[in-house]
Amino acid sequence: MLPTRFTNQDLSLFDRFFSNDVFNRDYSETNTTLPSVNIKETEDKFSVEVAVPGFEKKDFNIELNNNDLTISSEKEEKHEDKEGERYTRREFSYQSFKRSFTLPDSVDGEKISAKYTNGVLHVDIPKREEAKPKPARLIEIK
Repeated sequence: MLPTRFTNQDLSLFDRFFSNDVFNRDYSETNTTLPSVNIKETEDKFSVEVAVPGFEKKDFNIELNNNDLTISSEKEEKHEDKEGERYTRREFSYQSFKRSFTLPDSVDGEKISAKYTNGVLHVDIPKREEAKPKPARLIEIK
Protein backbone atom coordinates (compact mmCIF):
# COMPACT_ATOMS: atom_id res chain seq x y z
CA MET A 1 0.00 0.00 0.00
CA LEU A 2 1.34 3.41 -0.96
CA PRO A 3 1.23 6.31 1.52
CA THR A 4 -1.59 8.75 0.90
CA ARG A 5 -0.70 12.36 0.23
CA PHE A 6 -3.24 15.00 1.22
CA THR A 7 -3.60 18.26 -0.63
CA ASN A 8 -5.50 21.41 0.23
CA GLN A 9 -8.37 20.10 -1.97
CA ASP A 10 -8.77 17.08 0.36
CA LEU A 11 -9.62 19.36 3.30
CA SER A 12 -13.08 20.64 4.05
CA LEU A 13 -13.83 24.33 3.49
CA PHE A 14 -13.69 24.86 7.27
CA ASP A 15 -10.26 23.19 7.58
CA ARG A 16 -8.86 25.09 4.58
CA PHE A 17 -10.06 28.40 6.04
CA PHE A 18 -8.32 27.88 9.38
CA SER A 19 -5.17 26.32 7.95
CA ASN A 20 -4.65 29.41 5.79
CA ASP A 21 -1.44 31.39 6.33
CA VAL A 22 -3.43 34.37 7.57
CA PHE A 23 -4.22 32.51 10.78
CA ASN A 24 -1.10 30.37 11.15
CA ARG A 25 1.74 32.75 10.30
CA ASP A 26 5.23 31.88 11.40
CA TYR A 27 6.76 34.52 9.15
CA SER A 28 7.08 38.28 9.23
CA GLU A 29 6.13 40.60 6.39
CA THR A 30 9.61 40.12 4.93
CA ASN A 31 9.23 36.30 4.91
CA THR A 32 11.71 35.81 7.73
CA THR A 33 10.88 33.58 10.67
CA LEU A 34 9.22 35.34 13.61
CA PRO A 35 11.14 35.15 16.89
CA SER A 36 10.03 32.57 19.41
CA VAL A 37 8.15 33.82 22.46
CA ASN A 38 7.69 32.45 25.99
CA ILE A 39 4.92 33.84 28.20
CA LYS A 40 4.86 33.07 31.92
CA GLU A 41 2.29 34.04 34.52
CA THR A 42 2.96 34.35 38.23
CA GLU A 43 0.78 35.73 41.01
CA ASP A 44 2.28 39.22 40.48
CA LYS A 45 2.94 39.54 36.75
CA PHE A 46 3.16 38.20 33.22
CA SER A 47 6.63 37.80 31.73
CA VAL A 48 7.20 37.80 27.99
CA GLU A 49 10.54 36.57 26.65
CA VAL A 50 11.36 37.08 22.97
CA ALA A 51 14.38 35.27 21.47
CA VAL A 52 16.12 37.85 19.24
CA PRO A 53 19.88 37.26 19.19
CA GLY A 54 22.04 39.68 17.24
CA PHE A 55 19.84 42.71 17.91
CA GLU A 56 20.51 45.71 20.12
CA LYS A 57 18.03 47.37 22.48
CA LYS A 58 17.77 50.37 20.14
CA ASP A 59 16.38 48.04 17.44
CA PHE A 60 13.12 47.41 19.35
CA ASN A 61 9.86 49.29 19.63
CA ILE A 62 7.39 48.27 22.36
CA GLU A 63 3.99 49.94 22.24
CA LEU A 64 0.86 49.60 24.37
CA ASN A 65 -2.36 50.71 22.68
CA ASN A 66 -5.40 50.07 24.86
CA ASN A 67 -4.86 46.41 25.83
CA ASP A 68 -2.74 45.51 22.79
CA LEU A 69 0.98 45.14 23.41
CA THR A 70 3.05 45.24 20.21
CA ILE A 71 6.72 44.32 20.05
CA SER A 72 8.38 45.16 16.76
CA SER A 73 11.80 45.65 15.23
CA GLU A 74 13.38 46.78 12.00
CA LYS A 75 17.06 46.17 11.49
CA GLU A 76 19.06 46.84 8.36
CA GLU A 77 22.74 46.02 8.14
CA LYS A 78 24.68 48.28 5.85
CA HIS A 79 28.11 47.37 4.56
CA GLU A 80 30.48 50.03 3.32
CA ASP A 81 31.93 49.52 -0.14
CA LYS A 82 35.68 49.77 -0.31
CA GLU A 83 37.39 51.07 -3.39
CA GLY A 84 38.68 48.31 -5.66
CA GLU A 85 36.34 45.61 -4.32
CA ARG A 86 34.15 43.61 -6.66
CA TYR A 87 31.22 41.50 -5.53
CA THR A 88 30.48 38.17 -7.11
CA ARG A 89 27.48 37.85 -4.82
CA ARG A 90 26.22 40.16 -2.12
CA GLU A 91 22.99 39.63 -0.18
CA PHE A 92 21.32 42.44 1.65
CA SER A 93 20.44 41.93 5.29
CA TYR A 94 17.12 43.35 6.44
CA GLN A 95 15.10 41.93 9.30
CA SER A 96 11.77 43.03 10.68
CA PHE A 97 9.04 41.50 12.77
CA LYS A 98 5.94 42.49 14.68
CA ARG A 99 4.30 40.45 17.44
CA SER A 100 1.09 41.62 19.12
CA PHE A 101 -0.56 40.35 22.28
CA THR A 102 -3.92 41.27 23.78
CA LEU A 103 -3.44 41.83 27.50
CA PRO A 104 -6.09 41.02 30.10
CA ASP A 105 -7.76 43.83 32.04
CA SER A 106 -5.93 42.65 35.17
CA VAL A 107 -2.57 44.18 34.11
CA ASP A 108 -1.16 47.55 35.11
CA GLY A 109 -0.10 49.06 31.78
CA GLU A 110 1.64 52.02 33.45
CA LYS A 111 4.25 49.77 35.06
CA ILE A 112 5.35 47.65 32.10
CA SER A 113 9.14 47.39 31.87
CA ALA A 114 11.58 45.80 29.44
CA LYS A 115 15.25 44.85 29.24
CA TYR A 116 17.42 43.14 26.63
CA THR A 117 20.13 40.74 27.76
CA ASN A 118 22.01 37.90 26.07
CA GLY A 119 19.81 37.86 22.96
CA VAL A 120 16.51 37.76 24.85
CA LEU A 121 14.08 40.66 25.20
CA HIS A 122 12.33 40.47 28.60
CA VAL A 123 9.05 42.35 29.06
CA ASP A 124 7.52 42.37 32.55
CA ILE A 125 3.81 43.16 32.76
CA PRO A 126 2.71 43.58 36.38
CA LYS A 127 -0.82 42.81 37.53
CA ARG A 128 -2.98 45.37 39.29
CA GLU A 129 -3.13 44.99 43.06
CA GLU A 130 -6.84 44.14 42.99
CA ALA A 131 -6.17 41.34 40.47
CA LYS A 132 -3.54 39.59 42.58
CA PRO A 133 -4.75 36.58 44.55
CA LYS A 134 -5.50 37.32 48.18
CA PRO A 135 -4.26 35.01 50.91
CA ALA A 136 -6.84 32.92 52.70
CA ARG A 137 -8.09 34.47 55.89
CA LEU A 138 -9.86 32.98 58.84
CA ILE A 139 -13.29 34.46 59.52
CA GLU A 140 -14.21 34.71 63.17
CA ILE A 141 -17.62 33.38 64.19
CA LYS A 142 -19.44 35.62 66.66
